[in-house]
Amino acid sequence: MSLALVQSRALLGLQAPSVTVEVHLANGLPSFTLVGLADVEVKEARERVRSALQNAGLEFPANKKITVNLAPADLPKDSGRFDLPIAIGILAASGQVDAVRLAGYEFAGELSLSGELRAVRGALATSLALGALDEARPRMVLPPGSAEEAALVPGTEIYRARHLLDVVRQFLPGGPAASADADADAARDGDGAGDGWTRMRPAARPVRAPSTDLADVKGQAMAKRALEIAAAGGHGLLLVGPPGSGKSMLAHRFADLLPAMTVQEALESAAIASLAGRFEPDRWMRRITAHPHHTCSAIALVGGGSPPRPGEISLAHEGVLFLDEFPEFARSALEALREPLETGRITIARAAQRAEFPARFQLIAAMNPCPCGFLGSAQRACRCTPDQVARYQGKLSGPLLDRIDLYVEVPAMPAEELLGAPAGEPSAAVRERVQAARARAVHRQGKPNQALQGREIDAHLALEDAAGRFLQAAAQRLGWSARSTHRALKVARTIADLAGAEGIGVAHVGEAMQYRRVLRMNG
Repeated sequence: MSLALVQSRALLGLQAPSVTVEVHLANGLPSFTLVGLADVEVKEARERVRSALQNAGLEFPANKKITVNLAPADLPKDSGRFDLPIAIGILAASGQVDAVRLAGYEFAGELSLSGELRAVRGALATSLALGALDEARPRMVLPPGSAEEAALVPGTEIYRARHLLDVVRQFLPGGPAASADADADAARDGDGAGDGWTRMRPAARPVRAPSTDLADVKGQAMAKRALEIAAAGGHGLLLVGPPGSGKSMLAHRFADLLPAMTVQEALESAAIASLAGRFEPDRWMRRITAHPHHTCSAIALVGGGSPPRPGEISLAHEGVLFLDEFPEFARSALEALREPLETGRITIARAAQRAEFPARFQLIAAMNPCPCGFLGSAQRACRCTPDQVARYQGKLSGPLLDRIDLYVEVPAMPAEELLGAPAGEPSAAVRERVQAARARAVHRQGKPNQALQGREIDAHLALEDAAGRFLQAAAQRLGWSARSTHRALKVARTIADLAGAEGIGVAHVGEAMQYRRVLRMNG
């Protein structure tokens, strides 16, 4: 047989469009041509495939004119994931494997020169995309590392192969029929730790206990209360205080206060990490805290490149994005956060292609009140001029600050209070209250309070008359925008949920208002 077709998948954002690897062997001047809008690493597959076939003891048709087409031709292909399907296609076209038995299988994997299979990025994203298909789902053959990721998606049929020869043995001409093959697969099921070809089963992964606890932070009762409110309602939070006051400690413990992830949330988060090559099995079912350095670019923060790759805001999907030294980030990077904070998605448009990534994260930002860091401190005098303070705080635009629900000051604790303070409340106790409040909100409206939009706010907030008059007078006196007023209302709804109240009272509005204070420009 001189023509063979092998199925695989490309990666375009979180989508996994089907790619058909067509291999044609013909008489003529010996050559190996690869077409189909392939990137450099895909074109380099020619040398990897040639060496892998020869070193595995298989026949490489060196005396033939080999043409490999990756269809559709207008879809960009990158990475080494097409090594395995190209090798299988050459073997099928040369009659070394049964091309008919390849139907219903999809292949992905990078080949070493010895024929060993290496993991490829995006396996979980590919499996998640296949799991959403309405038609019959194909069986996927993947390398170690990638197969374990893909098997996390329920309803998928994943096979792990360690070497090219392990794959070839399953598709030899004259092999067992498809029904017998399925029986053999069932007999081989298990952990397969030492098997070259193994059908993967979703394994229950233990959720690792966090190594940090909110009890480690002494004092800072108001900041801890703000963390609890933010976790219960899904609100963004800005921590302002002098150096060493505990802002970073609080932020790094925030993710452990959030409600437990659902399987779908965990799959979406893990799929983005897999797409970026940063999936860690130990982090399964745990919310991520992305903590980029303040020198990162706008593309690194929100995503970009060619082909488009997810940025830190997408890697923090269903988790926490912690931006320390908030005003030190590039203005373009911070302004790029405005739309994702509202929509929970980021669309990256380039001339050649367009990709959309989820970015439903909780923003926790920390900053000093001034360049020297001691504006308003009772322990050290601030040496900054009013112009320096205004310039420093002016790096944060009004529209960006308007999208952050909670502002809280984190003052430095005197040494005698710090050393004598008892251990604080543990994260587990706070998380129980957070989960109860979040459950009330989801039962009432189907989403966290922060996600309420438009008429949903009027329908679900249950604002008492006295509280409404109080908020209206405060908003008018403080010059709040409509967005600020609505955000204060949603924070008040979360406070009421934490208290187990049906409606929003004056006390709930009063507490919410104290978290909407603007940055102070003087001592």
